[in-house]
Amino acid sequence: MASALEAARASLESGDVPVGAVVVDEDGRLLGRGSNARERDADPTAHAEILALREAARELGSWRLAGATLVVTLEPCPMCAGALVAARVRRVVFGAADPKAGACGSLYNLCVDPRLNHEIEVVPGVRAAEAAALLEDFFRARRAPTGGR
Repeated sequence: MASALEAARASLESGDVPVGAVVVDEDGRLLGRGSNARERDADPTAHAEILALREAARELGSWRLAGATLVVTLEPCPMCAGALVAARVRRVVFGAADPKAGACGSLYNLCVDPRLNHEIEVVPGVRAAEAAALLEDFFRARRAPTGGR
């Protein structure tokens, strides 16, 4: 989670919401890393998870990430949870829950839906307070009279 938090902080440089993600293999080897880049890239799909999955797939030379774990600072949204299922990721570990858009238990639970072709182990709440504080500080600054765009 430390690497994901570091990646989240990198999102701040481009004004993106601070969410970071890493993909590791069964031995803990880093396969991919992503930071939210929706603002930087003007791309609605440039979520940290998607970017980390893309990098991991390039590293492995395959879209199948069986055995891999994605670690992310914020609970994945429906798009990202769907990508995790499609990539056959073994486990997702997340920090802060997302009651407005979380698709790994908060609002939806796509990762453990037996109707889908793959289920993913979900480990919630890892360093949740730290991940949530990063997000809260970001949005507090955006709402401040001199802090936002």
